[in-house]
Amino acid sequence: MADQVHELAPHHLPIFVPSADGSDPLMTIMLTALILGVVLLGTFYLHLHSLPERLAHKHGRMQFELVAVLGLLALFTHNNIFWVAALLLAFIQLPDFATPIGTIANSLDRIANRYDGAEHQSSVEQEVEIEVETTEERSPSEISVVAEAVPESATSADAPKTAAENKDG
Repeated sequence: MADQVHELAPHHLPIFVPSADGSDPLMTIMLTALILGVVLLGTFYLHLHSLPERLAHKHGRMQFELVAVLGLLALFTHNNIFWVAALLLAFIQLPDFATPIGTIANSLDRIANRYDGAEHQSSVEQEVEIEVETTEERSPSEISVVAEAVPESATSADAPKTAAENKDG
């Protein structure tokens, strides 16, 4: 009875019909496609999520860290505004404010030391005094070599010139 096929039944069954032994090839194909799709989609999401950090790599360390923190906040809180802010910050080059401010502070310190008189000496004056102390033990040929190495501005007094000195030199 099992060998006989009903006359109205098709002789060729489609692939999505499970066979009599219980195997379902369509379910196996779909399960494999679903697992592969979830893994690929997750990889794409994490790759896209790390885009601001990869862009900020070429900027300074502080900007890179700020972008990385914003990226982590976006990842864990699911707030897209953090990711958008990280992306915008990664595209913008922040100006360097620390170097000019440090230079201004060093210049102001040198100016303040110049007008304080003998209480504070600038680093150039201290270097010249050290060179003078060490030249007392040297021969005259070594002294000329040291004198050539010291810049002319360091050997002159750092005090401001008077009006008479400005006219002469």
